[in-house]
Amino acid sequence: MPDPLTQSCTAFAGRRLLLAGPLAEVAMKVKQSAEGADTVLVFDDATGRVIDLDLRGSDAEILERLSQPPKTFAGRYRPKADATPGTTTSEKGDNPQSRGRPKLGVIAREVTLLPRHWEWLAVQPGGASAALRRLVDEVRKGMHPRQQRRAAQDAAYQFMQAIAGDFPGYEEATRALFADDRPGLEERVAAWPEDIRTYALRLAFSPADASHS
Repeated sequence: MPDPLTQSCTAFAGRRLLLAGPLAEVAMKVKQSAEGADTVLVFDDATGRVIDLDLRGSDAEILERLSQPPKTFAGRYRPKADATPGTTTSEKGDNPQSRGRPKLGVIAREVTLLPRHWEWLAVQPGGASAALRRLVDEVRKGMHPRQQRRAAQDAAYQFMQAIAGDFPGYEEATRALFADDRPGLEERVAAWPEDIRTYALRLAFSPADASHS
């Protein structure tokens, strides 16, 4: 399983690039910059989504939290008494929002699988959550080129939506993005701040570089 501390990400302070690199290094830099005037956003280079960092406590405490695989599921899974035979549903005892801030942007959601699937997941290293994350990562690595293009477009869109939603030409830029029109996208973002423009285009058209820089 990939080490969360080495997850490739990029931080922006306002409209300028703050740092790109492994999550552990970026998190420490963001903590140092937390008192600055600019809002700092950290983006997952693989998905373009904002990473929610919990920067409370000492550096050692922060790194310890980041090194732990995030808990995807909020409760124990078992068949309900009235469940349809052959299916398993989630039974959550608590609201996941009551357990503190989500780590690494992880969202807890219900998953329905057959009993044999849960039995297989239960004996995998790291448990069901870790096994499912590994499976998803493996599928993503083996995606068809068309799927890779779609994933790159989605990553660029997530980033653009989070940081450039009020920029001039944003709507036209997103249309060019999903039309796979690189010249059109480059034209629409030409007036954007250089760091934001460069990262958006990198996510959109260089997924391999964006995930392993």
